[in-house]
Amino acid sequence: MKIKSNSATGFTLVEIMIVVAIIGLLAAIAIPNFVKARKNAQTNACINNLRQIDAAKQQWGLETGAAAGSTPGSADIQPFLGRGSAGSVAGIYCPLSGPGAPLKGYTLNTLNLAPTCDNWDGTDHNAKLQ
Repeated sequence: MKIKSNSATGFTLVEIMIVVAIIGLLAAIAIPNFVKARKNAQTNACINNLRQIDAAKQQWGLETGAAAGSTPGSADIQPFLGRGSAGSVAGIYCPLSGPGAPLKGYTLNTLNLAPTCDNWDGTDHNAKLQ
């Protein structure tokens, strides 16, 4: 005599729906935090780039004896950015502007003024980040 065991394996629809709901809830919590962290990282990168540009401008001014109202060009500060005598302005750009021309997204200004980001809105760099 054979005993039939009717043991179907697998998940029920309710179990699958619960798992999908949990994953959706976790995604709803994680995605906004990821976007906020990305915006903060881009803002910090922009601020750091401005700091490097300003330091290179000041070094150029000291070494050339330039007046406070002098405005250096990107070729002038290139040796003071990065390592070695060649330097590099190609890697310094605002994260909002993206790579392209040297110092893309920044205005150097004169020696007595700090460099500025063209994407800065006056209150918060994050406001322009998409």
